[in-house]
Amino acid sequence: MPVPSRRRPALAVASATATALAAGMLLTAPASAAPAPTAPARAAAAPAAADGLSIHTLQGRTRVSPYTGQHVTGVSGVVTGVRGYGSRGFWFQETRPDHDPATSEGVFVFTSSAPKVAAGDAVRVDGDVVEYVPGGAASGNQSVTEIEKPTVTVVSSGNAVPAPVVVSAGTVPDAFTPRGRASDGGHVGGLRLRPTKFATDYYESLEGMNVRVGTSRVVGATDAYNELWVTVKPYENRTARGGTRYGAYDAQNGGRLQIQQLAPVAQQPFPVANVGDTLVGRTAGPMDFNQYGGYTIAATTIGTVRDNGLVRESAKPGADGELSVATYNVENLDPGDPQAKFDALADGVVTHLASPDIVSIEEVQDDNGAKDDGTVSAELTLREFTDAIVAKGGPRYAWRGIDPENDKDGGEPGGNIRQVFLYNPDRVSFTDRTGGDATTATAVVEREGSPALAVSPGRVDPANPAWEDSRKPLAGEFVFRGEKVFVVANHFSSKGGDEPLTAERQPPVRASETRRHAQAASVNAFVRQLTALDAKARVVVLGDLNDFEFSATTKALTKGKVLRPGIERLPADERYTYVYQGNSQVLDQILVSKGITSFTYDSVHINAEFAQQNSDHDPQLLRFRP
Repeated sequence: MPVPSRRRPALAVASATATALAAGMLLTAPASAAPAPTAPARAAAAPAAADGLSIHTLQGRTRVSPYTGQHVTGVSGVVTGVRGYGSRGFWFQETRPDHDPATSEGVFVFTSSAPKVAAGDAVRVDGDVVEYVPGGAASGNQSVTEIEKPTVTVVSSGNAVPAPVVVSAGTVPDAFTPRGRASDGGHVGGLRLRPTKFATDYYESLEGMNVRVGTSRVVGATDAYNELWVTVKPYENRTARGGTRYGAYDAQNGGRLQIQQLAPVAQQPFPVANVGDTLVGRTAGPMDFNQYGGYTIAATTIGTVRDNGLVRESAKPGADGELSVATYNVENLDPGDPQAKFDALADGVVTHLASPDIVSIEEVQDDNGAKDDGTVSAELTLREFTDAIVAKGGPRYAWRGIDPENDKDGGEPGGNIRQVFLYNPDRVSFTDRTGGDATTATAVVEREGSPALAVSPGRVDPANPAWEDSRKPLAGEFVFRGEKVFVVANHFSSKGGDEPLTAERQPPVRASETRRHAQAASVNAFVRQLTALDAKARVVVLGDLNDFEFSATTKALTKGKVLRPGIERLPADERYTYVYQGNSQVLDQILVSKGITSFTYDSVHINAEFAQQNSDHDPQLLRFRP
């Protein structure tokens, strides 16, 4: 099926001038309304619309049209692509381009209903120029110059479509994006485009134009919305398995482009590809910008996939004297999920993780999933999962966890997600100390001259405001071959609300970090209490931290060098656990205290790079001898 309409909200109309937009006021009307554009705030400064306006003049030399908010007439060009679903409309392109590389020769016409034009039609368009912000102003996205409420006249049909601009490693600059001016609040909308200096400026200078890429490596697998990501820069931060690694805030990887297709999938199946595969041949269509990916080729022609044989990794079994500890986000697992999901996740534990002694699983939902009826127990979910592990030939795991208060820990409403410890009782024992519940904090106490948990399992600092509406850490005390090991399972707050890499404000604001910094500080303080009683205490902190190994969140978690990120033991091109918009990046981590002097680490790539996923996260595996 084509990309669902929910991927693009109802068109919103900018009601301010380009001057206001450049000052940071990317305004949109509510999705339920579509008011006519209002008069410009600085009418004297705005150019007068004229009959026969060229598309490159309409587009201008910045991200924002100088004609925003005005009615234009007689804009002429040839249709290059038609979208008959979702945000319905068409792209058309100037046939007499100027010689200014900063001005685009194409623009999108929003028709609301199915367009009555076809590629190759020469058209004349009257309408209102707007700056549409995909996702609304709060998303932080750049705007797209569009013509709305159009009157379209087809002058002739069967014309040659303007030849596509070739986008390649040689045309895309290495620098990703300009910085916004402080005087404009960091917004880049009013900056003159420099397409030979910045990748996003280059893509913006092609907004609405017919473009093409040649044979390209896939860096983001085909998803449920029939999209994939390619890179036109083959050597840009390449991973060992063919992706593109995001290893720093200033290494955004400008070679990435999202690929959609204009033809409905019922008419033309969308190619299925994994990371590292190759999209062979010509992929061409208008350059679009959308809420969920930024710069996107809306393909009228799409290449074919060459399968390069990516396989799911499998860890080797550990030595008998090693304790193996893993973290695995099982993506909203509940008894309503198909048995195939339980079986696949169980296979991940048994076959690909070699049945670790301890597994922290995140996103375990309650016994009726998203049904919001006050249920908080996850016994059915865990029984079904552990049964599936046994059926795959794994051990009979026991489990320990704390049921959350209903609807207090975020995640899918009604799902009551939480972290849970699975452990193999034939290899490791759990030290149970009663008293733990959703609101009671465990504490570090001294027992027989060594640190211990007052309650086990128990929650860490649950009353701290940092954990409000978020998953509270779960601490447990284990014993392996007579040696005590403390494990703290986490699922930090998500990145929801952060501005995207292609945001209109540069650098983008990462507002969600504040909460994670406070969460990391809370866990760090807890680990300090353990190591204060015993500098050689063996502590493992793990889970879906929703932040990068180079982030301030990780720095706050490791403050005082009480913890070390295990993933830093891997070569740089193997450090990733998740793929987002074609960037392979770290979200899941295992960190260890100084008491764990020697260990091996593995990011086991079984999900994130594949079109067929059982979770969107790759599990992480640590082994050491206590």
